[in-house]
This record gives sequence, structure tokens and C-alpha cells, in this order.
Amino acid sequence: MWKLRFLVLWLSCLWVVAVGAQERYTFTHPQMGTEFRIILYADSDILAQTAARAAFDTLDALNARLSDYDSESELSRLSGLDSGRVVEVSRPLWEVVWQSQALSAHSQGAFDLTIGPLSKLWRRAFRQQRFPGVDRIEEARTQVGYQGIQVLPGQRLQLLRSGVKLDAGGIAKGFAVDAMMEVLLAHGIQSSLVDGGGDIRVTSPPPDAPGWAIQVQQMDSLGQSQSVTLHLAHCAIATSGDYYRYLSWEGQRYSHIIDPRNGLGVQHGAQVTVLCSDCATADALASAISVMGPGADWGGLLRVYPDCEGWVVRKLE
Repeated sequence: MWKLRFLVLWLSCLWVVAVGAQERYTFTHPQMGTEFRIILYADSDILAQTAARAAFDTLDALNARLSDYDSESELSRLSGLDSGRVVEVSRPLWEVVWQSQALSAHSQGAFDLTIGPLSKLWRRAFRQQRFPGVDRIEEARTQVGYQGIQVLPGQRLQLLRSGVKLDAGGIAKGFAVDAMMEVLLAHGIQSSLVDGGGDIRVTSPPPDAPGWAIQVQQMDSLGQSQSVTLHLAHCAIATSGDYYRYLSWEGQRYSHIIDPRNGLGVQHGAQVTVLCSDCATADALASAISVMGPGADWGGLLRVYPDCEGWVVRKLE
């Protein structure tokens, strides 16, 4: 049993602002393989609907750029470039690659945007409920390596080898949540929650509330899982784990979270929750820490990201 560590620095994460007599609105929209949800407080139906529609339009536009399921997306078109080619890309894609490459270096490859060959292999395995095979895993793994991408000034990228296949699934939802929140703020919405399949960012609390109530799991002193409610404002939270998505094969349990370093789904059965000032970083860090596993130096990684306040890790039954 490893020791639970749970850090929440409330002063930097919680900031209560009076919202006034406003109505609560909830909107949902399917995208990126999950359901995105907006909860906001606004003075009028028109303002609420206009702001939510603009935020979802931003989400759709980002999906069109960042999806590796869409062969026509900007990210997918990058995968077909020849080695050495320099290409100018959109600001969102450049930022996603820049953030991903930085985290890849800091995590020593636990997070890797070039994991596309392994992602496709394991998606098929999950659909068929069959282990993909050691030889095929090794073949796909040899095509993975974040060093194959170079980020250049002027929103340019260079692929340093041919056959690079990108998958932004470990950061795209969090990045989209951040972008949606910026749209809501631009429309004057001061109190809102944006949830992208469990990747959440919040601004000012609801009226007469200490913060947005977010439930997470932790282990008590007896090693039992328990639900804890955090009251958060002006921060983001993301959770990564294999509680719902995993493959059982010949007595082994393989998570949908793939370790790009060995090509296998992680097997430690831990759930990680990360709090940061932005959701893209929280999303990507939660994925990286999940890959690193319980025995790794997570604190060393988080020290590189001073806006990230803490994490919860629990052993799943």
C-alpha cells in the first residue's frame, strides 16, 4: 500500500465573488467522444444561450483541428508530412504541440503526442476485446517518440522523421475546456463550470456558495475508498484512471491509458486527480502521472508546474 498524498492550496484556488440575482442554466453538447457540459449563471436567457452557443462553436472548431479520428483534421494532415518538412499551423494546434512537447520532456516520455500508432492498435483491441499481440505492440512502439517533433517560432512545426502519427487525446479535452471558458468570460459570464468528460474548469462560485462542489475519490487511513467534496473556484481539475475502461486478458488488466514507453496499457489501477490553474495542464498532467505509476517521483514533475496544487491517488479494488 503506498501512502496517499493530497494537497489543496485553498488560497490560490478559492476566490469567492458575489454574483447577484442570476439564473442557473445548463447546456450539453456531444464532442470528442464524450459529453461537454456548461453550467452558468446569467441575467437573461438570451445572454446564456448566446454565450453557450459560442462556446460550443469553439469546441467544434477545435475538434476539427485536433481530432485524430478525422482524417481531414489539421492534426491528421500533419501525420502525412515527409521527414524534415516545416509547416505553419494554426495557433491552437501549435499551442497543443508546444505544451505536449514540454510535458513529454519533463515526464521523460510518459506523455507523448506521437502515440498515435499505439492508440489505434489498442482501440481495435478494446473493440474486439482481444490483446493486440506482443509483436504488433513492439512494431507500433518503434514508431512512437516525442523527439520526432520540433516546435519552431512563428507557429511552425517540423517532423523529424516520416510516419509520425499524432494523438492529442491526453490534452485536447482540457485544452477545449479552457478555450470554452475564455469564450464565456468574453461574453461577460463570471460564474460558470465547463466539464469535458470529467475535465473541469470553474470560475466564480454560484450565488451563496463557497465554491463549485466537485467530488473526488481518496483513500482513508484504513485503505478504503471514500468520496470527498471540494469547493473550488477559479481553477481546473482533471482525473485519470481505468475504473470504467480497461481490457481483461488472460488474468491481466490493461488500462485504456497507454504507456508510450513500453506500448502497454498501464496496470497499476490507480486514479489520479490534479488541480491546476488551467485545464489543459491538469488534463495532460493527470495522464502523465497515471502512466508514471505509483512509485514514480510525481512531486518532482509537479514542481515544474507551480500552478498545480496537488493530486489524489487511490488504489482501485
